[in-house]
Amino acid sequence: MEGTMILRDKQASILLCLKDQTKDWSISELAKRTGSTYVHVCNFIMSCENLGVVESQKHGKDKMIKLTNKGVLLASHIEGIYLLLSKQPEQ
Repeated sequence: MEGTMILRDKQASILLCLKDQTKDWSISELAKRTGSTYVHVCNFIMSCENLGVVESQKHGKDKMIKLTNKGVLLASHIEGIYLLLSKQPEQ
């Protein structure tokens, strides 16, 4: 199932980086920020484009990536899951 790849650690961190829309994100910048290889990020971004989670635009020789509305919602849910998992259990 394609949807399961999004909850992996590096993939989730890519989407959470993209949630910061104050910055223009290239594949190279995402790779550096998440500790992933360029090829890994590129393949993941292509899969996300097919799912309608991200869109890309060419700016010169760079490909700039941003979340779609669906992607923003997905990244917000992932952020919420991480928040729930990081909370200490109530005693």
